Amino acid sequence: MEKEKAFLLWFDQLERKDVAIAGGKSSSLGELTSHVDVPVPYGFATTACAYRYFFEKTGLYEKIKALIAGLDVDNSAQLREVCAKVRQAIMDEEMPQDLQDLIAQAYKELGEKVGQADPFVAVRSSATAEDLPDASFAGQQDTYLNVKGAETIVAKVKECYASCFTDRAVYYREKQGFDHLDVALSAAVQMMVFSKAAGVMFTVNVATGDDKNILIEGAWGLGEYVVQGTVTPDNYTVNKATCEIVEKNVNAQDIKLIRKADGDCEEVVVPLDEQNEQKLTDEQIKQLAECAKKIEAHYGCYMDMEWGVDERDNKVYILQARPETVWSRRNKENGAPKEEKKVTTDRKVIVKGLPASPGNVAGRVHVILNPSHIDEFKEGEILVTEMTAPDWVPAMKKAKAIVTDSGGMTCHASIVSRELGIPCIVGTKSRGEAATTTIPDGIDVTIDATHGVVYEGIIEEPKAEQPAQQVVAAAEYFPPTGTKIYMNLGDPELAEKYAALPCDGIGLMREEFIWTTYIHEHPLYLIKIGQPEKVVDQLAEGIRQVCQAMAPRPVTMRFSDFKSSEYRDLKGGDEFEPNEPSALLGWRGASRYYDPKYIEAFKLECMAVRKVREEFGLKNLNVMIPFCRNVEECEKVTKIMADCGLSRGKDFKVWLMAEIPSNIILADQFNKFVDGYSIGSNDLTMLVLGCDRDNDTVSHIYDERNLAVRRAIRHLIEVAHKDGKTVSICGQAPSVYPEFCEFLIKSGIDSMSVNPDTVKFTKKLAAQIEQRIMMDALIGKGRQEVEDLNW
Repeated sequence: MEKEKAFLLWFDQLERKDVAIAGGKSSSLGELTSHVDVPVPYGFATTACAYRYFFEKTGLYEKIKALIAGLDVDNSAQLREVCAKVRQAIMDEEMPQDLQDLIAQAYKELGEKVGQADPFVAVRSSATAEDLPDASFAGQQDTYLNVKGAETIVAKVKECYASCFTDRAVYYREKQGFDHLDVALSAAVQMMVFSKAAGVMFTVNVATGDDKNILIEGAWGLGEYVVQGTVTPDNYTVNKATCEIVEKNVNAQDIKLIRKADGDCEEVVVPLDEQNEQKLTDEQIKQLAECAKKIEAHYGCYMDMEWGVDERDNKVYILQARPETVWSRRNKENGAPKEEKKVTTDRKVIVKGLPASPGNVAGRVHVILNPSHIDEFKEGEILVTEMTAPDWVPAMKKAKAIVTDSGGMTCHASIVSRELGIPCIVGTKSRGEAATTTIPDGIDVTIDATHGVVYEGIIEEPKAEQPAQQVVAAAEYFPPTGTKIYMNLGDPELAEKYAALPCDGIGLMREEFIWTTYIHEHPLYLIKIGQPEKVVDQLAEGIRQVCQAMAPRPVTMRFSDFKSSEYRDLKGGDEFEPNEPSALLGWRGASRYYDPKYIEAFKLECMAVRKVREEFGLKNLNVMIPFCRNVEECEKVTKIMADCGLSRGKDFKVWLMAEIPSNIILADQFNKFVDGYSIGSNDLTMLVLGCDRDNDTVSHIYDERNLAVRRAIRHLIEVAHKDGKTVSICGQAPSVYPEFCEFLIKSGIDSMSVNPDTVKFTKKLAAQIEQRIMMDALIGKGRQEVEDLNW
């Protein structure tokens, strides 16, 4: 049968010239399979003839023509509504039986050819106008990964047909001047690569147009997260002439998209020991570069390719290839890329990121976090968002420039921006600051997308700039959580470093660190020698560093909680500290603050807090009282604080460490004097179980998950919430034991404060637990508590 009349063709029957028959993707896969010596997963493709047969037999052409009549693609709301109706009209029609049978038979034959019954495949959309030398429809239609079974494949082919009318595809065709009813769609059914790592590569530097090197980006798992910008991939630069690796940037990755054994895909956490590993071996990088050279030589133009490394045999596969459209056109028109402009050093930098699409513009920022607000975006504004998705294209088209929190050089925002010729900076979180939280909505900025820098204000004349040092880090997305995730911090000098972590503030700042690192002397000794101001100034400076780095996020500083043995180690401490047989249960925390022997020292701590809040203007500082044995102590301490000018109010909160059983039992009375509690799970567990966790003889009994401890915590949350008080926890148990984290969230805890190295993990864990709780509530089939947690 002639190709033009066939409903289905195998890859080795197709060539690159068959775009009108099977679309750009399918024809290119055929070209690679038939004429280029590179490994390509085998498969077949339904043709444009099959697509038109389906539409003609069902009368879809007339229905679609009526639906799109008068469509204004610049009207985002109308575009969404009309495209949804068209896709639904396609899905409502049944595919002709003879076409269904043909696809099912080909799927069976594919399994026989590769020696697998019911093989897993990818079903990829391939439009007949895509991947042309001067236009790319890549990503405009849908792809379905890791599917199996004849009926499922037939269903996915129809879904591919419907995706020919996504908002982004219709918008793009309209702007490129293609008739919606002239374009047809092929569905490529290709053997699934079980990708342990995957990504993209270009035979030209997509940011600058330099064609001396090959650019490869890769991440753990399936390549969708690279294209979508969900993760920041490794990037490797390979010399095109020698295939030697010129540069490697390895980025941390904590999530990946993987195939499920029974079909479909899922997001999982990358094991800790793999998160910072290089995703490809040097040998695999060179193998990919060799493939890229062969493909470019065969096609005679710059190429954009996708690849995967199969977990079963570590073999490298080329999943698809298409001509790169932007620099192919620019370099032909303009010759070699011009030297990049230099920028000034005396400008105020707001954020930095990856220079995905070059250019220099200035304008007003419009921050959009929710896709539902796309309609509010106006022509000529600068779009700042977490990341873009294909459905954002209508808004992106209007943008003067684009800046995103996440993504790499080949994510959706990067590719579309280069295609549209719009300056674009991506992955700002990977360079230290997220654009959406750092650039205020509505301000004027200057975008230097050639170097990946956003400046405050409108700068008219560029000047020379020394190249800024680039810091490679992971650009990650952290879903919002109802449970706040705070961070524990000791050393103030680390505040700047950890400020970029996705925490909601500092839940526990340990004042003791400032004493041992900066002051070194006992406060009563300093009072005795006439230098009390040293306590105030040094404490205030350490606290300021943290509050300033974290602002406007709240910082809760715990007043000093040294034991007498630790205070004695400070200079002059011998004169003022008793020798206690059990310092852990002795003169510490609140018991010191009102004691006539120590009260003047505590007042210095209060003065330091007041200085930070009033002189430095850092109102995000709150305080916490540790080891408070009874309600009377709490009343005495809060009165001293009030006398020092630290009265509770709307912008100043006083927390109580809940680490003694009396704090739990008498919470209804403590509520009167505090705004909330932070559970010190270490001391609380020891005192509930009567067990010293540092004593090897009994340490096996120590466990925060003990029912007695959990009953105490749940009781505290219930009693605190009755009076409008909040409850947090500042131990490591939530990040060590996922089931304990789940217990806390189910119990209604307001926040959790963990060490910096577990902030990211705990943030994502909390999000997953919250989503599970909502799902359980929705379907009414959640797991029931098997223990009675009520006391």
